[in-house]
Amino acid sequence: MSSEKILDSPDESLLQEFNVLSNYSEEQVMAMGRNYALKYDLDPELFSRAAAVARSPNRFNSMEFLSESEKEALYEENHHPWRLSGQLYWLIIMASLGAAVQGMDETVINGAQLYYPSEFGIDNGTDRDTWLVGLVNCAPYLCCSTISCWMTDWMNEKLSRRGTIFLTCTISALTCIWSGLVNNWWHLFISRFFLGFGIGPKSTTVPVYSSECAPAKIRGSLVMMWQMWTAFGIMFGYVMSLAFYKVPSHNIHKGLGWRLMLGSASLPAFLVMIQVWFCPESPRWLMGKERHKDAYNSYLRIRKHEILAARDCFYSHVLLLEEASYELPFWTKVKEMFTVRRNRNGAMGAWVVMFMQQFCGVNVIAYYSSSIFKESGFSDRDALIASWGFGMLNWVFAVPAFRNIDKFGRRTLLLFAFPMMAAFLLLAGFAFWIPEDKKDARVGVICLGIYLFTIVYSSSEGPVPFTYSAECAALYVRDVTMSFATATCWFFNFILSLTWPSLLKAFKPQGAFGWYAAWNIVGFFLVLWLLPETKNLTLEELDEVFDVSAAEHARYQTKNLWNGVQRKILRRDIPKMEPLYHSHRVAIKNNEWVEMKHGEAEHVEAE
Repeated sequence: MSSEKILDSPDESLLQEFNVLSNYSEEQVMAMGRNYALKYDLDPELFSRAAAVARSPNRFNSMEFLSESEKEALYEENHHPWRLSGQLYWLIIMASLGAAVQGMDETVINGAQLYYPSEFGIDNGTDRDTWLVGLVNCAPYLCCSTISCWMTDWMNEKLSRRGTIFLTCTISALTCIWSGLVNNWWHLFISRFFLGFGIGPKSTTVPVYSSECAPAKIRGSLVMMWQMWTAFGIMFGYVMSLAFYKVPSHNIHKGLGWRLMLGSASLPAFLVMIQVWFCPESPRWLMGKERHKDAYNSYLRIRKHEILAARDCFYSHVLLLEEASYELPFWTKVKEMFTVRRNRNGAMGAWVVMFMQQFCGVNVIAYYSSSIFKESGFSDRDALIASWGFGMLNWVFAVPAFRNIDKFGRRTLLLFAFPMMAAFLLLAGFAFWIPEDKKDARVGVICLGIYLFTIVYSSSEGPVPFTYSAECAALYVRDVTMSFATATCWFFNFILSLTWPSLLKAFKPQGAFGWYAAWNIVGFFLVLWLLPETKNLTLEELDEVFDVSAAEHARYQTKNLWNGVQRKILRRDIPKMEPLYHSHRVAIKNNEWVEMKHGEAEHVEAE
């Protein structure tokens, strides 16, 4: 293919991302790349060309020093981003299995709780027994929120990304088997508490590992795969519950079926343990250990051409130097996460989406759907089948989020979703008032409400939290903010799992579903007032967005909502409000750089 045929599409060349190398000339950057390669025994000429590409990734066609094969590789990456190396696809499969481990760890208890309370004598309906069932179910999330999530940085530092994934999957596998061998409720609580040491660090490490290995164009999609394949694991947990619900005891003390349900979650964990050491280590982690040649070799395995590997290796090195300039002790970072307004607003946004992922009520259904469906009139078998239907919808409807999250934005998806989820929870809850002599209508409406809720959740509040939390933090407090966000998620997961049985007993299904419907309305206003949009914004623009005070943001968004109601619903002829943020945006038009600031264009001579 000739260079004349390798043309950058006009649409893709309109925007130039913020790039820390843009402050240097092409000659300076090429010299930097050459010096980097010489320092770490790499190819200096390759890295000088790669550095130029890293500086201007969309202008490779005008670089005469690139070979035809290098231009073809860059063109294919731009226009066919999912044509990946086999090694990277393998890594994606391994990471997806890691997410499935997470999902199964969370939901095999759903089917087992139809049986183990009676076996352990905690099914008498007393307040004590109700709280004990909740305590057993939420034990892993207590561990995650208080201990294991905060161990993530230390484990990654000492064990690497692959080592942390291997260890946490080992813990998950062994504790799942352990939980299938217990003979009383407190022993089951202990085994499930230790399961939290597998769940917490894994839930932070696998998305980070995927994002550090993925090409920039599909990094967001791969981070979102964590939620999608966690949903698959949730669904597969219901499959295992169905597979073992009729297994006879075979003279096993206190039954066998529920033990197999709990132990089955070890299967995907063993598959990850077998695969993880054959995947490349995170190049970014290797660079942090000054193993730059190993990092480049790792990139070679997950990129289709050496120019792509060298470009990403060099630019990762540059970003690490930028990050190292902010090196601070852990507790100083924690302090600045709350005392610096830009960091505080980012952490607040992460807290909102993680808190509402739990208090929208989805995990009530994930963990207790079999009990809920049984309460509505289903048999044990039909309750498990209905729970599987919830899991399948949760997985399938995560797919549209791949397109919608960047098309409509994180904030828009949530503002649309919360009122709808509230309505569908009320539909499911109020259906319990349908008389029992109209059983078919009763269970049909309950299923409809739960399934519609699941469809909306899976396309919005399901995938948004982990994606948003990874975007909203400033570079130097990113790891601390992510640990805070993950711990928030698991803490409120613990609260929800612990309180649901007692809430259901005290409020009945109608009141319990109404409680979480009300929280969805609260979630709408939390998002409206406290959640800035992060879609398509560069690091520079995000710093500006999150540096606006929360009070000012809330006032503006309230006025903007009323403005939209008047224009769209009341059809009043009033102008739109001025934008809240006035970010610098750079575009290429007619071969000139155009910098737009506060709506005014200034022409800057092109290179």
